[in-house]
Amino acid sequence: MNSRPLYEEVAERLRGQIFAHDFAPGSWLDEQSLAEQYGISRTPMREAIKVLAAEGLITMKLRRGAYVTEVNQTDLAQIFTVLSLLEGEAAKTAALKASESDLNRLDDLHLKLEKAAADRDLEQFFDINVRFHDLLLEITANPWMTGVIADLRKVLKLQRRNSLDQTGRLQNSLLEHRDILKAILQRDGDLAAKTMRAHLAQGLVASR
Repeated sequence: MNSRPLYEEVAERLRGQIFAHDFAPGSWLDEQSLAEQYGISRTPMREAIKVLAAEGLITMKLRRGAYVTEVNQTDLAQIFTVLSLLEGEAAKTAALKASESDLNRLDDLHLKLEKAAADRDLEQFFDINVRFHDLLLEITANPWMTGVIADLRKVLKLQRRNSLDQTGRLQNSLLEHRDILKAILQRDGDLAAKTMRAHLAQGLVASR
């Protein structure tokens, strides 16, 4: 029996449509029309929109309603600044507290990242890249940090552009990951933070 609130299911479906760019950034979301399409009342749709607004995917405009958030260059710079600080701290914490098992898992993921890069498999590379960063967060065991980073990543997904598509970005990203992993394996927290921040800085440049 599914005890999950309806509005959460609606939020997940709407979130997926936004990520798929079924609704373009800046487009108005007709609450009534969407509720009819989903075959639900306006109440769960309204609650779902509130959830996505809290995540930053939807912007509420006074007396105008809900709009898919538009991410401009200023937004990108600000988001990457926060991500750089948080993920840098996560890398530092991981370097200092990771168990041998954790280090083996990070090393294993990096080997898969190397293979995906060699195969020029962008989709696989992106997936493993996310798993690598997620594992660092798992090691930190800080749910507050994890939650903020997850929401910021969602907003970044509003961009159509994949920075890994840029010429040379995949290889550079791989090299940056090598440096991050090396610092973590050496238990050098400050270097791990520094290399992670540099990695995020390059991600911002590639996103422009």
